[in-house]
Amino acid sequence: MQIQVNASNGVENKDALERWASEAIRKALDRFSADVTRVEVHLSDENHDKGGGNDKRCAMEARVAGRNPLTVTQHAPNLDEAFRGAADKLKRALDSALGRQERHRDRESIRKDGGATDE
Repeated sequence: MQIQVNASNGVENKDALERWASEAIRKALDRFSADVTRVEVHLSDENHDKGGGNDKRCAMEARVAGRNPLTVTQHAPNLDEAFRGAADKLKRALDSALGRQERHRDRESIRKDGGATDE
């Protein structure tokens, strides 16, 4: 699983933050590593020169082999909360998408051979 972390110009300590976010997302999504080919993380401070409430934003996009990308966004008062909120949302989205796929594969079909018999 390839991970790319991008931080906007308004974000302080970009290099350290990018390293931390990369490792944290790798751990958080480890169980999906067979299906997820790439994760992009975008961290930004939308009002970096003004300050204010929930102006920190984290957007994550997971590319899953053979599927459309899954994208989530979280706003929060700080980047840590925004990142953790987006990571939780992405885990739930992957659970939902890939869980449905697994349940579908494990189900028995009503159309399989040997269904109804005339006795």
